[in-house]
Amino acid sequence: MREKLDMSSLPPALQRVAVTLRTVGGISFWLQLVLGVISTVILLFASFSGSVGRQGAQVANQGTGLGIFFAICGVVALGIGAYFAFRYMRIARELLAANSAGRPSKAETLQVIRLGLIVNMVGMLLSIVGAFAIVGSILAKSVLQPQGALTTAIDPTRFVQSLDLFVVQANTNTIAAHFVGIAASLWLFNRVNR
Repeated sequence: MREKLDMSSLPPALQRVAVTLRTVGGISFWLQLVLGVISTVILLFASFSGSVGRQGAQVANQGTGLGIFFAICGVVALGIGAYFAFRYMRIARELLAANSAGRPSKAETLQVIRLGLIVNMVGMLLSIVGAFAIVGSILAKSVLQPQGALTTAIDPTRFVQSLDLFVVQANTNTIAAHFVGIAASLWLFNRVNR
């Protein structure tokens, strides 16, 4: 059975840091998790769909395939960023432990926050590169599609499809989740570093 700790025996600054880490880490973790799961489902669907990134498709579809690759890399980085947000909550629990020898130091806590910040920044960069490729390929499709009456003889992969827009939405969700992680890490870095 865990030993209950009297919070009043801890210094007020340590209590504030622990509560901030737990609260901001929890909000960041759940937002990143929800947005990441949505993005993952959409990107997996798009990756295994026959209409996006099909062999022998036009250059625009190749851009979509490359964009999906970078978007998936951004989602993987998002998973690592969500782990760091979860780690913030674990650090808060360790700071409130009865055994002061097991508490992480301020430098260790700042190092974890710094790593979480770096992971989310790299993930956001990957997602933005993916967004450029995806939007560029959709733009190329829209410019290259014939104007006027549609015929059934035209290859349907030449047209902007709803799945293309789902991929844009998934990438936007990933970028938003990385933004949440960056904002949380910066906020925590500022609070812990006082």
